[in-house]
Amino acid sequence: MHYLAEGLRLPTNGLDYTILAIYFVVVLGIGFAARASVKTSLDFFLSGRSLPAWVTGLAFVAANLGATEILGMAATGAQYGVAVVHWYWIGAIPAMVFLGLVMMPFYYRSKVRSVPEFLLQRFDKSAHLLSSVLFAFAAILIAGVNLYALSIVVEALLGWPQWVAIVVAGLFVLVYITIGGLSSAIYNEVLQFFVILAALIPLTLLGLKRVGGWDGLSGSLEKQHGTDFMSAWGGTGIGDANPLGANWLTIILGLGFVLSFGYWTTNFAEVQRALSAKNLSAAKRTPLIAAFPKIFIVFAVMIPGLVAAVVVPKIGTPGSDLTYNDAIPLLMQELLPNGVLGIAVTGLLAAFMAGMAANVSSFNTVFTTDIWQRYVKKDQPDAYYLRFGRLITAVGVLASIGTAFIAASFSNIMTYLQTLFSFFNVPMFVVFIIGMFWKRASMKSGVWGLVAGTTAAMVNYFVIYKQGIIDIPSDQGANFVSAIVGFVAGAVVMVAVTLFTAPKPEAELAGLVYGTESPDADEVPDEGDGAWYRKPALLGWGAIVLATLCYLPYSL
Repeated sequence: MHYLAEGLRLPTNGLDYTILAIYFVVVLGIGFAARASVKTSLDFFLSGRSLPAWVTGLAFVAANLGATEILGMAATGAQYGVAVVHWYWIGAIPAMVFLGLVMMPFYYRSKVRSVPEFLLQRFDKSAHLLSSVLFAFAAILIAGVNLYALSIVVEALLGWPQWVAIVVAGLFVLVYITIGGLSSAIYNEVLQFFVILAALIPLTLLGLKRVGGWDGLSGSLEKQHGTDFMSAWGGTGIGDANPLGANWLTIILGLGFVLSFGYWTTNFAEVQRALSAKNLSAAKRTPLIAAFPKIFIVFAVMIPGLVAAVVVPKIGTPGSDLTYNDAIPLLMQELLPNGVLGIAVTGLLAAFMAGMAANVSSFNTVFTTDIWQRYVKKDQPDAYYLRFGRLITAVGVLASIGTAFIAASFSNIMTYLQTLFSFFNVPMFVVFIIGMFWKRASMKSGVWGLVAGTTAAMVNYFVIYKQGIIDIPSDQGANFVSAIVGFVAGAVVMVAVTLFTAPKPEAELAGLVYGTESPDADEVPDEGDGAWYRKPALLGWGAIVLATLCYLPYSL
């Protein structure tokens, strides 16, 4: 297990603690205020489907601004260089646009409360139960990553032992989610979005100043690691060596298509925010509104990681007691004056609580509605499921405390997360995409596609890669290959099973397969006036064009 490096205790004072205390009071206040609106299980799990698009859009991006973004992406920048932009402009924006324009109409019109529930409507109970169990398991593992990252900051701030920091941080998140349900999580995520930016922007600017601006940063890192370290595509030819250990084909197919679309379109921690929107138009615009800040956030997490690689050239190497995950706390200690340090600590805590809250709230929804209500305790009063939802939230947080110690064994938590995504999100995505675009896909093909995709990805990672059967240069490169293998295996098995099993009756596919009309399409709530900002397609294409323009300097 990795413990925080000696000497990384943050030099906080009374001003910093005052800022932190004010933030925590506000967070709990939002939780208690949201409690008044929680009267049914739908209120608790999906905010009564009443939230406007700008709220769900900011919550959508804030829910992702957890350990993955802050510690994980800064660690990736320190380890792999400018290639970290691939996770945003290739590995996020196109999939977010696809979710908004293509998949949200299927999710929202079908009135599902979770992503696995959609698989129940499209395939059968076996696919539904397996996907529910896999998703609940993955959600707890990912919540543990955010909790571990949160504990790193608490440990640096207060000097507490890591296990104490993990337990205390987990219990705090438990309080405000249990009280106010998804509404509490979402409104806190909107607040957290702005607090996170207030933390990252000063760190980025002061970091650049410390190393002599972008030119000084580039010169130092190219001298240490070579020119490819400061180029997104440098050395990515097939057979060429580069810091990321991946070629252009695995980047585009593994990250840009399979991992990216698998995460953004089937990860209920994200989709749940869009499903809580007040109407279909707001649901479609939710990921598109989130795509615009996503384009620029990469600079605020990549640059601190690059700066850390200059300030501590040995970071993450066997001869150093600093792992790549320490990049952000290291810069906070080195660069930030008191007051600003308090804002930065608050922003980091906000980020990790947002990420953990997103996964715990999605876990309690899936476990309650897809597993408990459907297979264990059917036809109970709504008040029963509301009480059970609060109870299973506590169970989820306690389980996350356990999985946080698994995350602590990885020097780069982003690598760990990508491994989990290749195991759990990718197989679900292949089942979704084939089921949505191929009417003939049979009911039984869904469950076997999930089994084959998950098994193939795990075999590739743990056997073929870890046992050295095929030489893949890095863990990240292995994750990209595992994602491709999982997708192909799931697709092949689905096609094969479909050829020998019965399809779902065509009358039951209305609104579940592309090109079929939902039976209650006329009942979709009013989508608002014709203003340009209410047009999802315009927002979506705008996000892609803007991301492409941002990419030009890195593609040279």
